[in-house]
Amino acid sequence: MANHKQIAVVGGGLVGKATAVAAASAGFSTIHVAPRTPLDRRTSALMGPSVTYMIDAGLIGDPETLGVPLSRIRIIDATERLLRAPETVFNAAEFGHRAFGWNFANARLGESFSQAGATRDNLELRAASLGTARRLDESWQLELDDGTALTADLLVGADGKGSSVRKAADIGVRERNFEQAAMVCDLELGRGLDGESVEFHYPNGPFTLVPAGEKRANLVWIDALEVLEDARRDAERLASLLNEKSRHLFGVIKVVTPSFVFPLSMLSVEVAGRDAAVLVGESAHAFPPIGAQGLNLGLRDVASLNACLNAANPGSYGWADAVSRSYAAARRSDLTRTGAFVDGLFTSLLSPHLPAQALRSAGLWGLKTVPGLRKHAISFGMGQ
Repeated sequence: MANHKQIAVVGGGLVGKATAVAAASAGFSTIHVAPRTPLDRRTSALMGPSVTYMIDAGLIGDPETLGVPLSRIRIIDATERLLRAPETVFNAAEFGHRAFGWNFANARLGESFSQAGATRDNLELRAASLGTARRLDESWQLELDDGTALTADLLVGADGKGSSVRKAADIGVRERNFEQAAMVCDLELGRGLDGESVEFHYPNGPFTLVPAGEKRANLVWIDALEVLEDARRDAERLASLLNEKSRHLFGVIKVVTPSFVFPLSMLSVEVAGRDAAVLVGESAHAFPPIGAQGLNLGLRDVASLNACLNAANPGSYGWADAVSRSYAAARRSDLTRTGAFVDGLFTSLLSPHLPAQALRSAGLWGLKTVPGLRKHAISFGMGQ
């Protein structure tokens, strides 16, 4: 095969685009295999370190032009259980920050990432999907669904929960499905959030309003699948439930975009890289949308891979194997602790058992009253 690249990145989401730019910026000939997909209407709350990485990597410019700053986080226990936690507020100024992060529209981020990729002469974009992949003679032999055949030294999977790259590399996966699902859409509030993300905790999961500028908010509502599907089918009932779930704190709430409901699961891999293949983003990990960890963790994957590529010697034999091993070692601790954090946070909220509820309540009391614990929690949540 004459068509050879040092790195092939598979997957067209935000993490895939960021990875392709990182690989090309590190000096490697790179192909980004990304099929055309519908416009991503979701949003992402990205914490300070993620935003700093995007700026340093040339993926975005001034975050103020793309996103809405998140200056406060409010957690309200709305479970009405016997053991309830106090309302807890985190203010960015308390921790020396102007904002914890920014809330971005994924479509605008994707456009900015694509523009960054277009400036790299050593980055080729192919609007296709991966057909087959097998490793032979120290190279990955790839066939795309558009008939293209090529080889690559390093194969990067950024192709989501059902990752073809993960299957080709024979990397084991653990997955847990929940009864809950999530609804996302944009809302218009009677009273704006003024930079404050508000998270109401209910027995089936959080109901979160994230500021999206002026009186707009992005909704992330986790509940039983049938509850969300029933609400979607009845506009009046949905409007009533939104006002009820928000405790009527923000005036009349109106839905201004179509709502989307998706099932929830957790996914983790036995190793994030081996045999000259690495996994980033949801190919390696997936969580319920709680604690703003998903894309933040994915961008930390990209930053780690970028560091491994910058330290690599592409002229040496087996350099791609060495990168996959060093990347897997670099990501092991972060993936393990973040997965445990999200799982503990989510399952403690869902648990009907008093010991779990008591532990969660005590933890939130600590977050409200103990300065050292507050600082540690914010540092962890921001990925520092």
